[in-house]
Amino acid sequence: MKLSCLPVSLYGALSSGELALREWFEFASELGLDGADISVLHLDSLDRAYLRSVRDQAADLGLSIPMLVTYSDFTQPSAQDRAQQSEMLARHIEAGHELGVSFLRVTAGQAHPGVEREEGIAAAVDGLTGAMDAARQAGVTLAYENHTRGAGWTRNDFSQPADIFLEIVRRTEGSGLGILFDTANNLAHGDDPLPVLEAVKHRVSVVHLNDVGRAGYFEPVLLGTGVAPIVELLRMLVDTGFDGWVSVEEASRRGQEVFPEAMRYADQAWNQAGGAQRTHQG
Repeated sequence: MKLSCLPVSLYGALSSGELALREWFEFASELGLDGADISVLHLDSLDRAYLRSVRDQAADLGLSIPMLVTYSDFTQPSAQDRAQQSEMLARHIEAGHELGVSFLRVTAGQAHPGVEREEGIAAAVDGLTGAMDAARQAGVTLAYENHTRGAGWTRNDFSQPADIFLEIVRRTEGSGLGILFDTANNLAHGDDPLPVLEAVKHRVSVVHLNDVGRAGYFEPVLLGTGVAPIVELLRMLVDTGFDGWVSVEEASRRGQEVFPEAMRYADQAWNQAGGAQRTHQG
């Protein structure tokens, strides 16, 4: 596997400009990572020259940018708003192409009041599958996440509980839409992640390693210190032959000093699950 990180704990510093993307890439290189993920929230623009400069900043440090995180919100009540979300995702797909990413994280949308189950599922399926042609042309895989809440969102993801996520996965079978499996988000709603992964493991394109302090609560903690069955989940993926990108979603809000511990745990958990040892380590 190749190891990356989504630095959620550093989002505030990245958004304020206190921490530049180049500084994040430098830190990721010091950690011995193979790649460094970023969010669309931390891009100064979608200008082609700027995006290529960001790509070059990472490449100069021996890193790729495996994943660009987006916040598609297809479950909005208004058809006009949903159309705007499609237009925005199209722009982000093109941005991902310029950045050289392999994956775009995509989401169903928020649990907006008044949007019923069937209406929301249909809207999410239409929005996600409607972007597939653009993604294929850009050479980018859209990876739909079993998600909890996006940065800047005021509500949890419509995809919770897990049965809604699984229904959207079922209805997009054969579309080319990949899965970004997060090891803790189902637990945050009180769902067991093991049967969820069992149902979608054949479509997993990329993994978020994440942990929560207790089931039923969205309380991210340092990876390996919570209740997520990370080794068991990784073993299930290793048994399917998965050997792709694994990204640590570091969201414990404990500062940069805990990042090395999270990365060490990720490597150890992968090895315990039966995966081959990663060669590029800090």
